[in-house]
Amino acid sequence: MQKALAVRGYGSRRACEALIEAGRVTVNGEIARLGRRVMDSDLVLVDGAPVGIADTLEYKLLNKPIGVVSTASDPQGRPTVVDLVPSRGRIYPVGRLDVASEGLLILTNDGPLADFLMHPRGGVEKEYLVAVDRRVTSQLLSSLRRGIEIDGEILVAKRVGQLSAQLLRIVLKQGKNRQIRRMMQGCGFEVTRLVRTRIGPLSDPSLAPGASRDLTSAELIALRGGGGSVS
Repeated sequence: MQKALAVRGYGSRRACEALIEAGRVTVNGEIARLGRRVMDSDLVLVDGAPVGIADTLEYKLLNKPIGVVSTASDPQGRPTVVDLVPSRGRIYPVGRLDVASEGLLILTNDGPLADFLMHPRGGVEKEYLVAVDRRVTSQLLSSLRRGIEIDGEILVAKRVGQLSAQLLRIVLKQGKNRQIRRMMQGCGFEVTRLVRTRIGPLSDPSLAPGASRDLTSAELIALRGGGGSVS
């Protein structure tokens, strides 16, 4: 158990033993004990956040360009995010960016981590730069912050900041399908460009459109902690 945690960046072997001794690690719902062995199929949590155990697990960060679909395959033959990311096996996008949107996207074959990142309980924020077709109004800002009812759902932004006359920074925690575009349309605005710039603690302005890289151990730990900063 402690070796598996150390390999995945949770600190030295001794530090991981201390995590186990403190009762902060569970395996399949039971508090772990020192010396316990774990298998690829075991669900391991540290402080309630999932830890991938299998050596075959991969974690990639992609800067998705416009025109690429956020799926593993596409019946229309369009390029997919999986096509852009070198991988030893089969990986899948965590959530989606629509074909007209761009920015950061995680791809992995770690199912528990993907579920954690997409579920509201994970509390993982996503930040976007959003350009619109006309000047932003105070009424638009108020509506985005207060929430808008669309198709029976209340869609709301966690934070909204205005950067210029037609440019906003929007932070979401809900992650509904096409949420920002739907909110804007509900207020009479059209999105002209949408870029995801941050996923929880992850941001990388140096990552070029279409480029990808492996997540670091520090980034994985921060993600599993629900979005704390990366050291």
